[in-house]
Amino acid sequence: MSRDLAPIAAYYAQKLAEHGQAARGVDWNGEESQVLRFEQLARIIDLPPSFSVNDLGCGYGALFDFLAARYEGFSYRGIDVSAEMVAAARGRLGTHRKAAFELGEVPSTVADFGIASGIFNVRLDSPDGDWVQHVETTLEAMDRTSTRGFAFNCLTSYSDADRMRAHLYYCDPLRLFDFCKRRFSRNVALLHDYGLYEFTILVRKR
Repeated sequence: MSRDLAPIAAYYAQKLAEHGQAARGVDWNGEESQVLRFEQLARIIDLPPSFSVNDLGCGYGALFDFLAARYEGFSYRGIDVSAEMVAAARGRLGTHRKAAFELGEVPSTVADFGIASGIFNVRLDSPDGDWVQHVETTLEAMDRTSTRGFAFNCLTSYSDADRMRAHLYYCDPLRLFDFCKRRFSRNVALLHDYGLYEFTILVRKR
């Protein structure tokens, strides 16, 4: 793991220790909004009943539970920078034939789809320029490791100013849409209409 992400890994390890294997344990407010996010991200999946997914920033594996309740023929690989998160995910799901987990910053294998939920939110004291570069580098890795497309979400720069927090990063959705459109695919969707202070981008490659 790069030194820059070590504090992020420690931040999430602390959240897991405080709240356990639940939405608050991965720094979300609750399960209802977590499911709503997954619904937006899962719009990238256009290949049922059989497909593969890389879940970057998998936490304790909540996305696997969401997918397992809706699809049968899929394989799932979760990747996380926090060793504690990977251990928790393996403890829950490590024996499941559809699931595998690994410690890392980017996927080690190629899948049909890549999904990342919340991994760009917590930047702690990273300067804006460094964090933008991190976001773009990570998206390039998601592009390399997905054959049909990838989806991710970010906190929005259109958030109410009094709700913004200094340790979080609020992305400009229009700039990221343009980046994905120019760099990765002509088929890009920006979802900013589901009631949370964030947006989701879907990049379809076929």
